[in-house]
Amino acid sequence: MKNIKHLDEHTLSALANYTLPQILAKQAQELGSKGTAIRGKNFGIWQTYNWEDYLQYTRKVALGLVALGLKRGENVGIITNNQPEWLFTELGAQAPGAVTSNFFTSAVAKELAFGLSRVQAVFVIVEDQEQVDKLLEVRDELSFVKKVIYIDPTGMRTYTNEPWLMSFKELLELGADLDRDNPNLFVDELRKGKPDEVALMIMTSGTTGLPKLAMITHENFTEMARKWLETAPIGIGDNWISITPPAWIVDQMWGMGITLSGGMTMNFPETPETALEDLREIGPSVIVTASRFWEDLASKIRVKISDAGFIKRFLFKVCMRIGETVVDRESQKKPVPLYLRCMYWIASHIMFRPLMDRVGALQLRGAYTGGHPISPDVIRFFRANGLNLKQCYGLTEAGGIFQVQPDDEVKLETVGVPLPRTEVKIGEDQEVLVLSKSNFAGYYQDPEATAKSLTDGWLHTGDAGYIDKDGHLLIIGRKEEIMRTRDGEAFSPDFIETRLKFSPYIKEAIIFGEGQPYITSFINIDFGNVGNWAEERKIPYTTYTDLSQQPEVEDLIRGEIRQVNTQLPKPMQLVHFTLLYKLLDADDEELTRTGKVRRKFIFQQYQDLIQAMYSGKRDLAVTGQVRYRDGHVGTIETTARILSVE
Repeated sequence: MKNIKHLDEHTLSALANYTLPQILAKQAQELGSKGTAIRGKNFGIWQTYNWEDYLQYTRKVALGLVALGLKRGENVGIITNNQPEWLFTELGAQAPGAVTSNFFTSAVAKELAFGLSRVQAVFVIVEDQEQVDKLLEVRDELSFVKKVIYIDPTGMRTYTNEPWLMSFKELLELGADLDRDNPNLFVDELRKGKPDEVALMIMTSGTTGLPKLAMITHENFTEMARKWLETAPIGIGDNWISITPPAWIVDQMWGMGITLSGGMTMNFPETPETALEDLREIGPSVIVTASRFWEDLASKIRVKISDAGFIKRFLFKVCMRIGETVVDRESQKKPVPLYLRCMYWIASHIMFRPLMDRVGALQLRGAYTGGHPISPDVIRFFRANGLNLKQCYGLTEAGGIFQVQPDDEVKLETVGVPLPRTEVKIGEDQEVLVLSKSNFAGYYQDPEATAKSLTDGWLHTGDAGYIDKDGHLLIIGRKEEIMRTRDGEAFSPDFIETRLKFSPYIKEAIIFGEGQPYITSFINIDFGNVGNWAEERKIPYTTYTDLSQQPEVEDLIRGEIRQVNTQLPKPMQLVHFTLLYKLLDADDEELTRTGKVRRKFIFQQYQDLIQAMYSGKRDLAVTGQVRYRDGHVGTIETTARILSVE
């Protein structure tokens, strides 16, 4: 493993003096054509951009937007997947003083119209024909949008007579023309930027209501970048792979902050489906992604192992027992005996290293999970396999992730300690409060919500937690989602749900029990893993609904829940559950676009089924609706069974 080329303290502290586009110009001057800034995969081939290329594309986008009439302080909407053009577009809009807002490509037309209307975006840069069609569908609601600029021209030939649309290629040509006519304009506009100006606005997840727009300044991002570059095992030229949507704070924090400021290489996989294969080709130094990624990966590994022959299954079981023993002793700060270290070395070379190489994680110096609580069992599983996976904690309003487990004291159930220049304390009502220069500037056009969230610089996270004797933060759950049973026993739904989702057969779990005599749950089975399990046992099925209602599948999930119940105190153990007849979907407003459960909405939507789990019923006739990607709404009529855990 190569030596890490860290930035010096003077360079890091100087980041606060620049805007993000100014940092790009600085990197292009210092690193030029020597280092790879961006690498993107198209049609199976990796295409690279050096730092000079990065700046030139950004320059053309900036001047192209100026030529179209973009003014300093105006807002630009971006609807793209993970690709180099996202970076060119975002920094290109920010260079002449615009504020950018990213939106999910998976959002339906109505959602996009709502978001773009909130920011009154004067220009919108979109991925492809699919996104163009969504905006054309709601064009009457977007009178403030002057131009929609599409990146991928595939399928756009029949749209040539639509003056509202423009290709990304045409935008670059406009910028090049203006650059020839006024070669000093870009530098003049770039110099006008101030670090305390708003760089972008990110829409919050909206798990508890309408999403708000968090305003993040250039200084918020450069300060967060400095914290990570000081503490993480990363340096100039190291690889980062971009796999979470640009509309989420994690990839903004890294793509716009850390990789840009640290001279790292930003890598874009070809598609979400090829991300694991591309991950192996890149061999990144560090990765930060959502808990669902690690839960799904752990499930795939465990299912593959269960499908292997007896000898391989036995060998994996023995090696895992060795690895888990080492992890447990390290987390408890107990010495690892020499004989156990030798056994782990052997297990690592015959099992763990080949396995991590197979999933593209062998070169990772650090792997982090955030965005949603994750089961300690998932952390333990990967750490036993030799992957330095650690849980961390952050918020959009905090500028990203500010709480990380140190390498030398990983505790499976905590989110670690604060990064430098970050203060964390617990309020009187157990709310986690954060003080940092990375904290956002406030909510867009919402001074009342801003005042509630920021008090004397302290950010009120809305999460309940406590700090243990070693200074590590433990997150209990959303403050307003802490529940109590009828007997007054307090519990966190997240605490139970994350442990259920460690099962390779459970995709999603939603816990209920507020004011009730016992705890119940909705379960979404993992269609792929459970489907394979059923096929091996020659259990016939057609659809997700059909598979979830098979008696053998009900017994399978009952066994998984019983296993989790053994890890929980009696008041938190599940008594009844229902295998939900459909997958929860963001298009049906049941999940946020980042995959978080909208608990209040689900409680209202499925109230009859929830009540049935507490009324002694064994089944309930239900009629549900499913919204397809084309906007069509279908109907499901079935019978939901109320199942007992015991």
